[in-house]
Amino acid sequence: MADERILVVDDEELIREIICSVLSQAGFACQPVSSGVEALSILHSDDGYSVVVSDVIMDAMDGLTFLSKVRLEHPDLPVVMVTAVHDISVALAAIRNGAYDYLLKPFEREQLLASVRRAVENRRLKLENLAYQTKLESLVSARTEMLRQALADLERSYDITLEALGDALDLKDAETEGHSKRVTAFTIAIARAMGLPQERVRVIARGAFLHDVGKMAIPDAILRKPGRLSPEEQEIMQQHSLLGYQMLRKIPFLHEAADIVYSHQERFDGSGYPRGLKGDQIPLGARIFAIADTFDAMTSDRPYRAAQSIPSGRREIQRQSGKQFDPAIVQVFQSISERIWQELRSEIEAQSGTRRFGFGRTARVSN
Repeated sequence: MADERILVVDDEELIREIICSVLSQAGFACQPVSSGVEALSILHSDDGYSVVVSDVIMDAMDGLTFLSKVRLEHPDLPVVMVTAVHDISVALAAIRNGAYDYLLKPFEREQLLASVRRAVENRRLKLENLAYQTKLESLVSARTEMLRQALADLERSYDITLEALGDALDLKDAETEGHSKRVTAFTIAIARAMGLPQERVRVIARGAFLHDVGKMAIPDAILRKPGRLSPEEQEIMQQHSLLGYQMLRKIPFLHEAADIVYSHQERFDGSGYPRGLKGDQIPLGARIFAIADTFDAMTSDRPYRAAQSIPSGRREIQRQSGKQFDPAIVQVFQSISERIWQELRSEIEAQSGTRRFGFGRTARVSN
């Protein structure tokens, strides 16, 4: 008990001496003070007290006022009230204000000790519980960080796998080599310029990168045909959106990206395929991608034509606003400087075959 310090507050010296004598004999360290004001000053500078024993009727500051201030400033410190006033309303007021116990004078020695010991034990349990909660919160925080890191590592592994899949598609369709990475970088740039959350940008980036994955199921005779496709061949080629969606939709990690793959050939005016979606029916990621895809196609060399200039590509995008493209997204696209598009293209070409693309970490836009 020597470590348990009790603050005794009473404006009668004799009562203070009696209470401190009883508590000291029981092994408590006792500090007597004559007023609530003095007691509050001590508690303000010294938080090492286990229990406060306070009279109710005192000059300058009555016991109930003192109690309310202690509860406000030291909510975990138990207060035992003692008084000679045999009024149930006073007792109820003390309990309502947060008193741990209430003793009537004259009280027996064992009554006082029993009340103080219970208060000490109550505080000990509260402190132990607080320490346990703090430790538990720290443990949960550490475990949460471990889980977050594990998920981040898993996500990076997914992205590496997706990039390998994109590289395999580039090998199958050499004509558009590097297109997936460029169009993904362009899509990220537009999405970030729109102020979309980073997690949303990552989802859209995956959909953009995998937009042509369905071409893996298109026969090489059609995919690599040098001349114009016949109507029948064109119909087969247009199935790549649905085929890509069917490949990805059963993978929870790619569920949202799969919707972008399914819709990347839709047009804002409803004239696209495979479902003829119109306006906001088209997923936002697919509407963003459509601009990035067309812009990259126009500004890249093809065997049958030379690349258009970036200004020319921007003008064509503007001309198709409201027809092929969402006008609001076109406006964002046009707000991004031409320098950004050239820098992104150069960066992707420099990365080709040397570094992992990194969904959501490329295409830092500053106009």
